[in-house]
Amino acid sequence: MDDQACPRCKTTKYRNPSLKLMVNICGHTLCESCVDLLFLKGSGSCPECNIVLRRTNYRVQLFEDPMVEKEIDIRKRVLRDFNKKEEDFASLRDYNDYLEEIETIVFNLSNNIDIIETNKKIEQYKRDNREQILKNKSKLNQKEIELDELIQIEKQQEEEKMIELAQQDLEIEKNKIREKEALIQELMFSEGNADSIVKTFASAIQASKEEKKIAPVQKVTQFSSGIKFGNQAGHNFMPLPKVDDGPLFNYEPIVQDVDGPSPPDCRELQIRGYINHIRPENPAERAGGFKANIACLRALQEAMVGLYHNPLEKQNEAMFI
Repeated sequence: MDDQACPRCKTTKYRNPSLKLMVNICGHTLCESCVDLLFLKGSGSCPECNIVLRRTNYRVQLFEDPMVEKEIDIRKRVLRDFNKKEEDFASLRDYNDYLEEIETIVFNLSNNIDIIETNKKIEQYKRDNREQILKNKSKLNQKEIELDELIQIEKQQEEEKMIELAQQDLEIEKNKIREKEALIQELMFSEGNADSIVKTFASAIQASKEEKKIAPVQKVTQFSSGIKFGNQAGHNFMPLPKVDDGPLFNYEPIVQDVDGPSPPDCRELQIRGYINHIRPENPAERAGGFKANIACLRALQEAMVGLYHNPLEKQNEAMFI
């Protein structure tokens, strides 16, 4: 709860459930009200580290840890310039070294380690790879444009399909209303038998449907990506495995070599008086599944196990085997 609190006004999520925390580029948080007060005159600085900031440097905090927000912001800024791909390197080793260098830069900037030297390294990289950076940025922009176009086309197709389905549903509803009105008019003004009139209308409606061959409205059963989320006519489930008729399962009790005398069973505990020296369980222990005879039997088993153990005998048996 203390983490979800504004460090300036000390407002917490408990006192104000609608509290919206915002984080800046240096990784320090403020609530939305304090940010508005801080930039009331147009400029301000971080209350914790006094870095000069703008209102646009603050954004809504998505993660509970503000350092995660800071690292994400730094990683985005670094990857804008360090945008080389694997095909830009002669070997996989060079590409891995390049990725390791990026992680080192992000780590140093996130934890305020060698800030000046790290920024110098970034500026030097920009100067040395200016043409490559611009070329890769243009590739990224082109891919983003193509992706946006595909998304817009899919949205347009989905809208057209939904409009077509809505029109078909509307036409079917209109036909039903017209048929009901015609049937009511016939029943009101005709002197014939009502049952025969209803049967005549039903047969006429069925005949007209067969003539027009009205196809049932098919609902959209898959996303634009092709993933099906519902099939009403046929299911593409995996077939059930065929179970061959084999022998029935025969339970065989586990035989444990205890290397000692056989411990008594639960019935013998009571007969031989072992249980007389054991404290009976109380109602709370009994409710939890604990019973005194089980504890007594377990203690006897542990005491008797290994009494007849002979390492030399085991070793001789292993040699003969």
